Amino acid sequence: MIIAARHYRRAMAPRTEPPFRADHVGSLLRPKELLAARAAGAPNLREIEDEAIRDVVRMQEELGLRSATDGEFRRTSWHMDFIYGLGGITKTDEQIRVRMINAEGESAFTSAGLAITGKVELREPIFADAFEFLASCTTSATPKLTIPSPSMVHYRGGTAAIDRSVYPSVEEFWDDLSAAYAAEVSALYDVGCRYLQLDDTSLAYLNDPAERAAHSDADHLRYIRQINAAIADRPADMHVTTHMCRGNYRSSWAASGGYDFVAEALFGELAVDGFFCEFDDERSGGFAPLRFVPPGKQVVLGLVTTKNGRLEDPDTLKRRIDEAAQYVPLDQLCLSPQCGFSSTVEGNALTVEEERAKLRLIVQVAEDVWG
Repeated sequence: MIIAARHYRRAMAPRTEPPFRADHVGSLLRPKELLAARAAGAPNLREIEDEAIRDVVRMQEELGLRSATDGEFRRTSWHMDFIYGLGGITKTDEQIRVRMINAEGESAFTSAGLAITGKVELREPIFADAFEFLASCTTSATPKLTIPSPSMVHYRGGTAAIDRSVYPSVEEFWDDLSAAYAAEVSALYDVGCRYLQLDDTSLAYLNDPAERAAHSDADHLRYIRQINAAIADRPADMHVTTHMCRGNYRSSWAASGGYDFVAEALFGELAVDGFFCEFDDERSGGFAPLRFVPPGKQVVLGLVTTKNGRLEDPDTLKRRIDEAAQYVPLDQLCLSPQCGFSSTVEGNALTVEEERAKLRLIVQVAEDVWG
């Protein structure tokens, strides 16, 4: 099978647009100095973040990655900072609690609750200043920004979080939510963002029957329509991908199951340029759902785990890429970790050196397979 990959390599042109053959999801382990400054409420936290971001961008470029993020170093979590920044959404005293699992047992991700108490709108661009700083740090890599998808606003609170005196019709809520996101996409484009990723755990969680039972008002078809509405007017040179995993908090996960339940609608109808999919272990299912991926769309195979520091065997990764190529052409495939290394400020259970080794491995394997 590895011979087949080397055969394909000679026939393939390099990818010059996102997603890239060797890519990564977004979040990276926070340096100890940054964690300490945040915990201490350092008055110069912004300057410490700036320096840490300069260093982590340099690291990504030195490893040979074609895209670079700021590691999400300014955030507490991958999604809640953004969601609370939307107009009409307020924090509540009620806690959001997401059950998380790992080999040692159970834990939970907790966050302040949310309620839709006003008309949802974009009062000012969110993370635009963070993107502009990231772009100022890059030299060879394309700066990439990650934000939670519109689905996550609903999935975290459900329809019960919507004040029906504000939205007598839930349709009006969905219209305003997509419009707010469309305004955000436009604002990000205006500050130079050409690579935007919408992170969406809901589209992966809903493959798990237990999650569907717990979130009976969650509908992947609805979520796909609203994402499409949010990105419908993006300029042609703005590349949008989505990342879908089953939870990533301190090396734990929340859901199990392959992409089978959502695959046909997800891959066939979601109007993004690429799909970052989690495939690092049996919990994520097989590659057969990829048969629904149409021509022209990229699939970034999340074969390298961020849950632990054990380095994958490169030949095993190549064999798995060839297995995926039985369902979608090799030229439509890329390689990445299965998720971020630090979806929340705490990070996963591995070292910065192990994180770097995994990113280096992804670059090396992508070079071997695609050239």
